[in-house]
Amino acid sequence: VQLVESGGGLVQAGGSLRLSCAASGRTASINAMGWYRQAPGKQRELVAIITNGGGSTNYADSVKGRFTVSRDNAKNTINLQMNSLKPEDTAVYYCNAVTITTTGYLELWGQGTLVTVSS
Repeated sequence: VQLVESGGGLVQAGGSLRLSCAASGRTASINAMGWYRQAPGKQRELVAIITNGGGSTNYADSVKGRFTVSRDNAKNTINLQMNSLKPEDTAVYYCNAVTITTTGYLELWGQGTLVTVSS
């Protein structure tokens, strides 16, 4: 499975951005997809995740009410709508997929897309 992100960029505080992640390859093996982010000098953290089965979602407390993750199974794509952006949302955002293998689970990552929120 390959993951390709798009949609990052520079936005002013209070603005919005929409990230997309397109999966290709053995997409039938994907169990869940999500977004993580890593700010300079900080560890990578979960932003939002959505399961392929029931479409359940989970969000980091810091983005609840502002970010929405959605999926388009027909296009093997997930999106992250980010509203009311804050400077502290500045980070490289990575798409993540959890795939089912014959021996268990495997996590895959996209190359990352930079989101910069100016104050």
